[in-house]
Order: sequence, then structure tokens, then C-alpha cells
Amino acid sequence: MKLSERLRAAEDKVEASSGPGENLGLGGFAAAQGGPKPTFAESTQQARPNPAGKPSGAAKPHTSVKLSDLPDSPKLRAQQPVDAFAALKQRAATALFERLGARFNDSSVSEQELRSTAREELIRIIDAEQVPLSADERSRLVADVADDVLGYGPLQRLLDDPEVTEIMVNRMDQIYVERKGKLTLTDSGFSSEDHLRRVIERIVSKVGRRIDESSPLVDARLEDGSRVNAVIPPLAVGGSSLTIRKFSKIPLTVRNLIDFGTLTPEMAELLNACVKAKLNIIVSGGTGTGKTTLLNVLSSFIPEDNRIVTIEDAVELQIQQQHVVRLESRPPNTEGKGEVTIRELLRNSLRMRPDRIVVGEVRGGESLDMLQAMNTGHDGSLSTVHSNSPRDAVARLETLVLMAGMDLPLRAIREQIASAVNLIIQISRLRDGTRRITHVTEVQGMEGDIVTLQDAFVFDYSAGVDAHGMFLGRPVPTGIRPRFIDRFDDLGIRVSPGVFAAPLATAERT
Repeated sequence: MKLSERLRAAEDKVEASSGPGENLGLGGFAAAQGGPKPTFAESTQQARPNPAGKPSGAAKPHTSVKLSDLPDSPKLRAQQPVDAFAALKQRAATALFERLGARFNDSSVSEQELRSTAREELIRIIDAEQVPLSADERSRLVADVADDVLGYGPLQRLLDDPEVTEIMVNRMDQIYVERKGKLTLTDSGFSSEDHLRRVIERIVSKVGRRIDESSPLVDARLEDGSRVNAVIPPLAVGGSSLTIRKFSKIPLTVRNLIDFGTLTPEMAELLNACVKAKLNIIVSGGTGTGKTTLLNVLSSFIPEDNRIVTIEDAVELQIQQQHVVRLESRPPNTEGKGEVTIRELLRNSLRMRPDRIVVGEVRGGESLDMLQAMNTGHDGSLSTVHSNSPRDAVARLETLVLMAGMDLPLRAIREQIASAVNLIIQISRLRDGTRRITHVTEVQGMEGDIVTLQDAFVFDYSAGVDAHGMFLGRPVPTGIRPRFIDRFDDLGIRVSPGVFAAPLATAERT
């Protein structure tokens, strides 16, 4: 028999035996099933404030009106088992807070110890309720309450699911997830708007950020680096909104990207050589295309003896080398002071003797400082920018430099870009949900007032799609040998001759 059916049958049994006006509810039902032992709900009944403001006097038994006394009784009766289970969860969570409240804020207690202790206490609390639960139902109840108290409520199971790559909470009762590039609506939800707000505040407070009516939107991150954006009313009209872009607990490698079809072995060989040759590389792409993931993979090619300084709005990069300094910007405090911008961090990083500067993303005036750093001896720098093609990336950098507030002529800006940036890697999310590198483009220099670009690899759309709508194409070389190959020769870096062979030329040789 299902839990809801057992709860309903037991409720009816207790209601029939208790007489008129003595429906005991879930707490009374538990006592009736297990004897006179008081439940947690009964033991805390005395502590509840008297609505009339009068002294409560002697403790009174936990009573409630019968369902038959309420309007629309059949509808309420159908909802009662669900409500009873939710009430049990609420009482268990409240009891856990009362018993372990001080330990939740004890920094000397590790997260693992706290979770272990909380689970033991939860088992005792549930045993005291004496509600007939199967082993699976008991385990689910303990997990749900632990997630609410120690984790992120209904989001915890989605965060633990390795197939979920993005979580989108539109409002407290509507949660979408992305799996394998496709969006689906889940059956999870928050119990109330307050429940959702508590989870948002728990996330942002852990990284020193704040969210309230005076600052109703925030960018934050989880402990594993997953990116978080939250918006609350009055900006979010339909209720608080939360977006989490999950990062893999195990950083993806170049082998993973080859297996996914994001790039080819030949392209991976070229990019490895480009990073080792200290070319300045810009990863370009739209939102959610995998720019940060690709940046992580590119950074894995950096030699171990290089000193790396990373600069980000919210720490997301998963640099695997040991010699790394990670810098994170800081928003202003409640008084509007104390802000530290990406631009300030970038300027400061030049005094930190970096071999490589990795900027998570340029989205403002810091692009000018980044280009100047690339042009003044800090070769091998990596960054990302939002744009839809390599040509758009150049135009986007021009616009961002103008945001620095410097009255520079457009030709001077383009000359800076042409001399600073060596390679643009365009990554796109195709309509089948996959992320693919669509262009590997060399920045060759200036011709008149135009920055000249030359593609080394482009994605082959002409291969079409299969029966499931998946693209059959892959990035293929154009057959044009980039000019920076001469730099490889000077540094003793070798790449296979077939890396730049066009598909037709390869077919003719074989």
C-alpha cells in the first residue's frame, strides 16, 4: 500500500475511534498507533503562542477540527495525505534546527561531520513520530529534510545529477533543467517563495555576496565553481528567479572534447602547439556555448613551470596547474564602497610577475588593459568574449575598448587588436544541442583600416544531419597554412604535416 493510502486509512481509523471533535491529525495518529508516547508536535504544542495573548496554562492535547467540519471536505480529504507528509517534513526540520542550531554556525565542525550528525538526529526525530514508513519512504524523508536544512532543498538532487548541466528556476513551483542540450520541466518545486529565497540567500552568503530589495540581482557561485545568477522581486515580477550553470566535478579534458565532437585530434594538436608557443588566444561564442569549458582545456596545455594569474568576476576556471594565483572581483558593499573591478585586478596582475594571464571574460573597459598587456610582453594570455563569429569578435573588442572611456581613434584600436591577438577560436551551440568549434581563425594583421582574418579550420555543415537531427559534420582544415607556423619552427615546436591538409587533399593521398 502506498504511503498516501496508509496515511489516509490510518487517519480515518483514528478519526472513527476518537469521537466527535477529536480528530488528532498526524501527531495524534502517530501517538494512537504507538501508544501514549508524545510526539514532537505534541511536545512543542505548549511553546506555540496563544493567538489571544492569554496564558496558555496547562498543556492541552493536540486537537484539530474534523475534515467533515470543513467546507469542500472531499477535496481536502484527497489533499490530506500529501499535506500530512509535508507537515511531517516541516516538523522534522524544525526539530533538527532546535537540536543542532548552534552547530550549524560552528566553523570548527566540518560539512561531513555536520551532515552525519544531522542524519542521526533526523532518524531519532522520525522514530519519535512513530509514523508507519517503509525503508524507501524513510530514506526519502531523511534525504529531503537534510537537503532542506543543509543543502539547497529541491535543487540538491538536480545538482547531484551528473546529467544535468543547467538548472533554471522560473518561480518557486517551476524548475527546468538542461540534459544533453535539451530543456525539460521537472516535477520538483519549492514549498513557497520564502523557501526559494532562503536557498538563494544561503548560496550567495557563502561567497560574501548579498541580495535584498536594494540589490535585487546577484552573480555568485557554488563551492564547485558552478555559476549562479539570482533575481528577486521587484525586478522578478513573477517571483524569484535562479539560474545555475553547473560545472563538471571532474574537469573535462581535451580527450573528452574530442569524444564529444567539439574538436578533432588535428585541431587539438594545433591548439596545444599554439598555447605552448605563447600565442594570445581569444575564445569567442554566445551564451552557454562552452567558452569557459574550452578555456579550461586550453589552460591545461600551459607548461607546469609557468606562473598563471586568473582574473574573474566569479571564480569558475578549474586550472589544474599548481603555480596559480586566482583573483576575483568584488561588488560594492551596502554603502556603495569597496568595489574592486576586473580592470583593477588586471592592472594589479601586471605587477605579480605572471607568465600567463587568464581573464575569464572581457565585457567592458578591461579589454583595453588586456590588449595592452598582450602587447607589452605578456604573451600567451587567454580570455573569452561574447560574439557570434570571429569577425564579430573583432568588432566586439573594438566596442569594449571604447567603453574604457579613452578617446582613441578606431584605427588605433584595430591596430592594437591586430598586433595583440593571434588566434580566435569560435565555439557555437548548434541546433541539435551540441557544442562545436566552428572556426579556428588566425589574426594576420591590417590591410588599410581592416583587420585581416584567415580561417585555419571551419565546421563542415555540408555533411548534413542524421535521422535524429544530429549534425554529421566536423571541423575540417581549410588547407591554408597559418603564418604563426614560422613561430613554431623558431621555438622548436612541431606539428604533424597533415594537420592543415584539406579533406580533398587527404582523400587524394589515400
